[in-house]
Amino acid sequence: ATFKGWMDIMYAAVDSRGIDEQPEFEVRLSMYVFFVVFIIFGSFFMLNLFIGVVISNFNQQRKKISGKDLFLTEEQKKYYNALKKLGSKKPQKPIPKPSNAFLGLLFDIVSHKAFDITIVIFICLNMIVMMAENNQKGTKDVLNKINYFFVAVFTAECVIKILALRQYYFGSGWNVFDFSVVVLSIVSLGVSEVFRTFFSPTVLRTLRLARIGRILRIIRQAKGIRTLLFALLMSLPALVNIGLLLFLIMFIYAIVGMANFACLHLEGGIDNIFNFQTFCGSILCLFQITTSAGWDSLLAPVLKQSETCALKLNLTGMEQNNCINRGFGILYFVSYIIVSFLIVVNMYIAVILENFSVATEESTDPLCEDDFDMFYETWAKFDPLATQFIDYSALSDFADALAEPLRIPKPNKIHLISMDIPIVSGDKIHCLDILLALTKRVLGESGDLDNLELNIEKKIAASDPYKSGFSPITSTLKRKHEEVSAGIIQRAFRRHLRQRSLENTSFLNHYKHHSAVFERELQDKQSLLASLLNENNGRRRDKLRPASSISLPLFY
Repeated sequence: ATFKGWMDIMYAAVDSRGIDEQPEFEVRLSMYVFFVVFIIFGSFFMLNLFIGVVISNFNQQRKKISGKDLFLTEEQKKYYNALKKLGSKKPQKPIPKPSNAFLGLLFDIVSHKAFDITIVIFICLNMIVMMAENNQKGTKDVLNKINYFFVAVFTAECVIKILALRQYYFGSGWNVFDFSVVVLSIVSLGVSEVFRTFFSPTVLRTLRLARIGRILRIIRQAKGIRTLLFALLMSLPALVNIGLLLFLIMFIYAIVGMANFACLHLEGGIDNIFNFQTFCGSILCLFQITTSAGWDSLLAPVLKQSETCALKLNLTGMEQNNCINRGFGILYFVSYIIVSFLIVVNMYIAVILENFSVATEESTDPLCEDDFDMFYETWAKFDPLATQFIDYSALSDFADALAEPLRIPKPNKIHLISMDIPIVSGDKIHCLDILLALTKRVLGESGDLDNLELNIEKKIAASDPYKSGFSPITSTLKRKHEEVSAGIIQRAFRRHLRQRSLENTSFLNHYKHHSAVFERELQDKQSLLASLLNENNGRRRDKLRPASSISLPLFY
């Protein structure tokens, strides 16, 4: 079932005839079918069942430990993972451009994407040249000159970056790695030419192999390779733990093996190196069994009938009689194969598959690490001092400057207003508030994770006391409501003023009309009175008025 020596057993069974009868070549061809069927069901199927059970139980225990993922939908898990990613990041100050014109030009060249693509092309070409190594003198000289050219190119790249980025060059891990590779390449060339007579060619070739490390820089441009590397890095802690568990099992079985099988004769798989007489020898035997290689040759001496123990062990008579216990030997080896090879070793597969699945899911998520890095790279252009705040007036331009899927192209004011982004005093917006709003826009709302969002905000506020001093006083949606409300109030007030103006105008017109009528009546009365006065003063009493004993008033 472990595929060890099964073909020899199959050939012996095919040639076998009966008890105490000589074998005959392929006399029982039906045994081929028997062994093939057993390998299919007993090995392929059953061993994969072991792997499946181990992986299934491993995933169940992982879910029990994590706990939070049990009651989340797929959308909520994506939102949960996105919040965890953005909670571990914060804006960084961009590298300032040198004031010198020449260094500024170098800075622009180094910052352009075409520069990185060109370097990656040179790395690939250098890899192809290193694959063409041979011992012919003419070809070897040409390849050496080409290698000198590549070393010069990478040295020039390193020098240009140091001049353009200055002390900020060594702030990046990739730049430090590139610098180390360039230094090792130059040293390898120097050692190859100057100290050739003092060092063996093997040492020189080992130093020159350091240049292969430059190929790893392609990982920055290849997301698939980066996913695999990320899965490996995620698996390392769990692999170390499984390795410690395996060592503990090997330690226990090594002590038991030394106590029971130290007297085995040096035959089969037991020799001066692989034996149970010493602890190191027992560990080597158990490691060989763990790989399912040669365990049958280690078991064969245990199964043999032997009344004598191995020489030079100084065993007493009682110990010699109990030297070999065949039943315990079978139990020892079978139990160790099941525990180590079928369970513990398969846990390595479970861990790697689980972490590869996680890495693949994260790479296919709507938002990944690259999207958040892009957000903060764009943020650095709008916030060069890394204050983590930008003006509300710059929000529209910032949202349009982002790359997909976070980008909101112009016209985007309605979208930004509907996102209800908090605004602090001074009409400023914090980067985390914008990123949370954009994340919700891409992944959708998830009210069940509001507590997680609050915890992440508290965590970031604790790590950044500058933000805690700015409490939100409004939001984009409230600001719009305030503007709409102010517009409604202004229009109502204008209508009120207009109505009041119309009423005042009507009153004045009515007043003027009555004043004109009264004035005309007054003028008529005054003119009538004047005419009467003129008439009374201008006539003669004897002619115009007869004598009478009745006196009349002057006017009535």
